[in-house]
Amino acid sequence: MNPTSGPRSAGALLLCRAEPPAVRPPAQLLREQLLLAPAGAEWSVLVPEGKPWLHGGEPVEQVVTGWATALAVPAAGRPVVGLWWDRDRAGLTLAAGFRRTVGYTWLADGTPVGEDEAMRTFAARLALDPVLDVQALQPLTEPDPDADARARLIGVVAVLARDGLALPTGIVPGESAERLRSAALAQGAEQLEGAGRRDAAPAEPERVEGGPPGPYPRGPRARVLGGAQLLVGMPLLLWGVARRSGGWAAAGAMLVAHGAFGLAHDRLRER
Repeated sequence: MNPTSGPRSAGALLLCRAEPPAVRPPAQLLREQLLLAPAGAEWSVLVPEGKPWLHGGEPVEQVVTGWATALAVPAAGRPVVGLWWDRDRAGLTLAAGFRRTVGYTWLADGTPVGEDEAMRTFAARLALDPVLDVQALQPLTEPDPDADARARLIGVVAVLARDGLALPTGIVPGESAERLRSAALAQGAEQLEGAGRRDAAPAEPERVEGGPPGPYPRGPRARVLGGAQLLVGMPLLLWGVARRSGGWAAAGAMLVAHGAFGLAHDRLRER
């Protein structure tokens, strides 16, 4: 399916550079219906239902950027790549820690409208090969009459595959949300139905601490990270509510929740 065809052509994928157990807690706090599946060595993919943009809401790019930001900050050092598309454009956004997101956009016919520097920053923040991978990304920033927006996104996935990404069968950028979810379910993806705080509550501190640097570390690092999440999350939440932006409001709310819980968790552990 071409990303410019069909009444519900908008869609997105979230590629997280972490195993599913590390992605699950922050993803649940988004309070969205998401499918989670492993996607290669140290990669996971989240397939959203897409209601914020399928029902006349805010643009898919804006929602995905907010979600990627929220998912990346709690798991510091674990970047999130959001791939998105609609009838007119397609693009990528990279969130990594507290740094400003990086994005690149193509028109539906594949015409690049991003900056070359953004693609180089994308490669650097993902620690891709500075020679081979950057050379592989370069053609995606150049005119190509035979490559539409979907082909550009598939090209990004091909470069990330050199770094271990392996999307499940049928998970292809540019497909409709319905087809992506069907393919993910067929591959055994786990359904996260906006479980929110109840599934990420302090009832499981051992599991969180026992996994890979979980979202709630202890000691000085926990206090610094929790405070930073509150400082970043509160303005995002207020801005998202004021702009009626579900994606940014969800990102802010999740950061506030992570920060508050992280600080409380550390305080309880000190007793």
